Amino acid sequence: MADTESTQSTLSEGERRPAVDRAAWRQLAACTAVATLLQLDGTIVTVALPSAGGHFGTTSQGQSWILTAYFATYAIGLLPGGRVVDRFGPRLAAVLGLAVFAAGTLMGALAGSLAMLIASRVVQGVGAGLASPAALTGAVGGFPPKRRGTALGIWGAASGLANLVGPLVGGLLTAGWGWRANWWTLLVLGLLAITATLGWVRLGATASSPSAGAERTAMRTARAASVTAALTFAMMIGTFFAIEQYLQQAAGYGALPAAAAPMVLALFIGAASPVAGRTTDRYGERGPALCGFLAAAAVFAVYALPALPLHGPALIPGGVVLGFALGLLFPSTSRAALNSVPETMHGRVSAQLSGGRLVGAAAGVALAGWAFRQNVTADRLHWALVGGAVLALAGTTVAATGFRSVSAAPQ
Repeated sequence: MADTESTQSTLSEGERRPAVDRAAWRQLAACTAVATLLQLDGTIVTVALPSAGGHFGTTSQGQSWILTAYFATYAIGLLPGGRVVDRFGPRLAAVLGLAVFAAGTLMGALAGSLAMLIASRVVQGVGAGLASPAALTGAVGGFPPKRRGTALGIWGAASGLANLVGPLVGGLLTAGWGWRANWWTLLVLGLLAITATLGWVRLGATASSPSAGAERTAMRTARAASVTAALTFAMMIGTFFAIEQYLQQAAGYGALPAAAAPMVLALFIGAASPVAGRTTDRYGERGPALCGFLAAAAVFAVYALPALPLHGPALIPGGVVLGFALGLLFPSTSRAALNSVPETMHGRVSAQLSGGRLVGAAAGVALAGWAFRQNVTADRLHWALVGGAVLALAGTTVAATGFRSVSAAPQ
C-alpha cells in the first residue's frame, strides 16, 4: 500500500515537472546565444553611431538611418523567417539567417562610405529577420509544454543582460579601437553562434499544417500575446529613452552616469526572468502577467506624482520594481503564445511576437518623443509616466482575457 502511494506520488510529481534531456538544454543554450547576439547588435551599434557618423561626416539624421535600415528590414523579414522555421526547422533557418547577418556585418566592418554602411545594415536586418523566429522556436524545441516557461525564463534573462552589457562593450570597443571594432566583434560572435547552432540545434522535421479552423482558434491567444509583447516593449524602451533624455538634457547628468539608470532596470529584468519562468510553468501565464502589468502601472503612477524627484537615488526603488515587473512579462507572454498553438506553427508565432516587440519599441520611443516635443522638463516626464501607467493597465486587460490561469498543455 505504501509502495503504491509512493509510486503514485512519484508519477504525480513527474507529471507536474516532466524531465528534460541534456540535448534540449544544449539547444536552449545555442538558441539563447543567437537571441543575445541579435539583442547585442542594437545596443553595441547604437553606442558606436556618433563615432561612425563623425568618420563619414554625417549628421544625427544620417546616423539614424543606420538604425532605421536595420530595424525596418528586420521587421519585414520576420514573417518569411517564421515560415522558413515552420517548413524546415529552426536549425536551417538560424544558420541561414546568421550567415546573412555575418555577411552584412563584414560589409559594415569594411564599409568605405555611409551608403555602404547603411546597405550593410539592410543585409544584417534580413539575416536577423530569419534568425529571430528560429531562436525563440528552437529555445523551447526540446522542452515539454509544462517546462517551456523555465526555458523562456533563461532565454529572457539573457536578453535582459544583453541590454546591460551591450552599452558597456560598445563603449569600450569604440574608445579603445574605434567604431569598426564593434562590427568585427559582432562578426566573431556571429560565427561562434553558427558553430553552436550546427553543433547543438537538432534538425527539424517537416510536419503537416493544422486545419484552418484550428489555426484561427489557436491564434487568438497568440495575438493577445503579441499585443502584450508590444505593450511590454513600449514601456521598457520608452522608459529607457525618456529617462536618458531627461537625465542628460534636463538634470545635467553625463552620458555614463545617465546610463546607470537603465542598467539597474536591465539587471533586475534579467534577475526576475528565470523565477518568472518557473512560476509560469506552475501557475500558468495569466497570474504572472497580471502581476507584472499591475506592478508596472503602480511604479509609473507613483513616479508620475509631481512632488517625486526623477533623478538620483529616488529612481532606484522604481527601477528595481519595474525591472521585476517586466521580467515577469517576458516568459509568460512567450509561453502563452507558443503553448496556444501546435509546434508546426511555432515559427509564425515567434515571428509575430518579435514583430510585436519591434512595433512596441518604436511606439514607446515615439510616445516619449511626443511628450518631449517642445522641450525636456520634469513636468513633461511626469506626463510621459502617466502614459506608461495607461499602457500597463491596458496590458492587464489583454492578459486577463487572453491568457490561461493554469499551465494547461497546448493541443
